[in-house]
Amino acid sequence: MIPNKKMRLRRLVVPNFVNRHIFGTFVPISETENFIMDTLQAIILGLVQGLTEFLPVSSSGHLQIANALLGTDLNPDSNVTFSLTLHAATVLSTIVVLWREVWRLLCGLFSRTLTEEQTYVLKIVVSMIPIGVVGFCLMDYIEAAFSSLAVVGAMLLLTAVLLAFAYYAKPRPKENISYKDAFVIGLAQACAAMPGLSRSGSTIATGLLLGNKKESVAQFSFLMVLPPIIGNALLDVAKGDFGGGVDALPLAAGFLTAFVTGCLACKFMIETVKRGKLIYFAIYCAVVGVVALVGTLLS
Repeated sequence: MIPNKKMRLRRLVVPNFVNRHIFGTFVPISETENFIMDTLQAIILGLVQGLTEFLPVSSSGHLQIANALLGTDLNPDSNVTFSLTLHAATVLSTIVVLWREVWRLLCGLFSRTLTEEQTYVLKIVVSMIPIGVVGFCLMDYIEAAFSSLAVVGAMLLLTAVLLAFAYYAKPRPKENISYKDAFVIGLAQACAAMPGLSRSGSTIATGLLLGNKKESVAQFSFLMVLPPIIGNALLDVAKGDFGGGVDALPLAAGFLTAFVTGCLACKFMIETVKRGKLIYFAIYCAVVGVVALVGTLLS
């Protein structure tokens, strides 16, 4: 990219098969056009983040598939500021949707006697242990070694298997999520560090297979991810590496899109789990996983 005072050259972002036959050359676009493209990319990223953070279809897997289809890099992690903005939006959407439960936990947290709310928070802390170990010790290795489209396809198929098992299994029902259940669900969340393996799908399916109530599992799954996301964001802030500046409008567009779609997806997912309709997501993940694997073989 060679900028000048008025215009800069940039390859038109279109699917590769179109790019080869029609737009195979560099075309000049104005600063205004480039700014619009950045804003549209921010909206696309916000939409993907807001939907796939809660739906059991893997946000990381869909970002990589989008990269392969469009020939672009839609990964928000390449820009810490933008990544923090999107994660802040999904955290806020979770708090808005589950505000009654969050407020109840906060009010009961400071009681001098052990309350139900304190017990629930302790279970969330227990669930954080596996992802904490993976995050500090293995995350860089996992992202470097298992980020291929073939791995994404295989992990989407594994997500489909987990969701199908959760749909058809009939375990002995439990009244409450135990500390052991919380740790096992936390293990599922840690395994979901693999690109393509859905975090919400893994944790919800694991909780259901353990015999926990549908609504309780969905709620626990969305609340247990808040501390790791906030903790990771604070670590990024502490590092102070905010390279790749993003203008205010794309940041705001990405945040608003991720927040609105996150609220809708969170509500929808809780109702879907309560109605026991995870099999539809299992079918979707299976289809996308097969497409990803076939695409890898043909490429």
